[in-house]
Amino acid sequence: MLFQLFYIFFKIGAFTIGGGYAMIPLIEAEIVTKKGWVAKEDFLDLLAIAQSAPGVFAVNIAIFIGYRLRGVKGCIVTALGAILPSFLIILCIALFFLRFKENPTVEAIFKGIRPAVVALIAVPTFNLAKAAKINRYTIWIPIISALLIWQLGFSPIWIILLAGIGGYLWNLKTK
Repeated sequence: MLFQLFYIFFKIGAFTIGGGYAMIPLIEAEIVTKKGWVAKEDFLDLLAIAQSAPGVFAVNIAIFIGYRLRGVKGCIVTALGAILPSFLIILCIALFFLRFKENPTVEAIFKGIRPAVVALIAVPTFNLAKAAKINRYTIWIPIISALLIWQLGFSPIWIILLAGIGGYLWNLKTK
């Protein structure tokens, strides 16, 4: 299973452009849907913890899943699988980028990739909203949170703390 974990995270790390959030649907498809190693609800909990923990989201989720499935060995293997492709790709880019930086074909390729990256990030956002049971009564929470961060420069840390306090108080009220 350790080799499978390494291979899954290496493959996802090698072919996902757009960072950790773009990896979510691929990780979910492999770990939750295909392999059935983690339940959907547990996966959502792991995502929430990975987002809340300091560090790179993609590495955090890899570590949490690896630890959940195979302890310390699992988290080392999944972290290496997630990190190694990016490291190798960045190393290659650093070695050869100056030669191709002004190439119109390379520039056109990157201009074409940008909108696809936005879509890769949008899809897991909608899937998370659906799984978190966001509805017409609660949709205002993520919208206001996003606007506070984007338009007013609020720290995401404050948003998370306020949302946690709000959830706790709401739970007390509804008991």
